Amino acid sequence: MRYIMGVDGGNSKTFTVITDEEGRLLGRGLAGIGNHQGPGIETALSNIMKSADMALEQAGLRYEDIAFVQYGLAGADRQRDFDILRPGLATLPFDNWDVVCDTYEGLRAGSPDNIGVVLVCGSGTNSAGRNRKGETVQTGGFGYLFGDRTGGGDLARETFSHAVRSWDLREIPSILQHKVAKFFGFADMDQVYDHFLDNDIYEVPRDLTILLHEAADEGDELAIQLLRRSGDELGRAANSVIRRLGGFPGEKIPIVMVGSVVQEGRNPHLLGALRDKIAEENESFEFIIPTMAPVYGSVLLAMDHLGIPATDRIMQQFGEYGSYKS
Repeated sequence: MRYIMGVDGGNSKTFTVITDEEGRLLGRGLAGIGNHQGPGIETALSNIMKSADMALEQAGLRYEDIAFVQYGLAGADRQRDFDILRPGLATLPFDNWDVVCDTYEGLRAGSPDNIGVVLVCGSGTNSAGRNRKGETVQTGGFGYLFGDRTGGGDLARETFSHAVRSWDLREIPSILQHKVAKFFGFADMDQVYDHFLDNDIYEVPRDLTILLHEAADEGDELAIQLLRRSGDELGRAANSVIRRLGGFPGEKIPIVMVGSVVQEGRNPHLLGALRDKIAEENESFEFIIPTMAPVYGSVLLAMDHLGIPATDRIMQQFGEYGSYKS
């Protein structure tokens, strides 16, 4: 029996799982940030090993028992990143391993043949794709200055900003101003406005995005406009990836969507605008929202390396295991 380790290292946590070659979950581990950008490679490696050791202890296995480790890491974006990551990961006590951007574990979690486009919309946004030649491209993932517009942080800022604009009559009337005021514990936006400026507060929590979805569900036109704009941006990213890969002639293009905004929000206005934008340039495509946590995309990539087929039963099991929260 071969044992497989999948590692999902993100901007806030590192989640590791160990399965056997039949997809049975044997161990799980959770530690801090796994992105080397910001805290540095040593911190990222330390957290990766903490989560791996937890999973190994739970599984009752040793380092040498692991046939393959697949790392899916936020921040594994450019050659410069891999020049830092590969020497660092080589110091860990595993003989056989590979590393990809966590975007690609999301693609594998939703695409049976690992072909198509993946859109990530969680705290940030990213998009990437892989064609049948094995060519890959990435669009976005580096923040507002480099063209990104629609991650959870961006939507939270847009929610607050447009609540202010509705309050001071620069926008159409919206219940966003009342929801935002209540969220911060104030009676109205007058008090919110003064509180933020008096205390030099210029950032808002990502949870404000929830208010945007609530307002849209209640029929608020301004909230609907913002979510449609977000969907349009995601569609632009998808079209960029498809164009840069030379298209998928004769195929129905899988559009795999991961991240809390699309997986948990599933707002029809955002998804409708996303569909409309992709349809401007592509005739045949399908949306796929994976049922499994991204870390199992890493396990599937590891299985691919080992030549282990991902059966329907394995895929079903991975969908049932849940995330690090469950």
